[in-house]
Amino acid sequence: MLVSVTERTREIGVRKALGARRRDILAQFLVESTTLSLAGGLIGITLGVSMALLVGAISPLPTAVSLPAIAASMLMSSLIGVFFGSYPAVRASRLDPIDALRHE
Repeated sequence: MLVSVTERTREIGVRKALGARRRDILAQFLVESTTLSLAGGLIGITLGVSMALLVGAISPLPTAVSLPAIAASMLMSSLIGVFFGSYPAVRASRLDPIDALRHE
């Protein structure tokens, strides 16, 4: 996310110059980081459940997928997105619009 903020400095400057508040830019980057983390979590859950079903079908080993484990993994995934997206989001929201527009 930090690279995303750096790459989109000019866009942030334009948004701030047009009247976007700190809160708007902060929310944009937090939603983006959480969405990316949740998408990764869904991919991981899909692969994990698929592997468990495959192992259960091929081998005599018993397999089970619990809903609380899936819920915990989704919660953890979203918390990771918020945690690691907070610093870049705050950094983006504090950019000066004039300096951000000059950035190349």
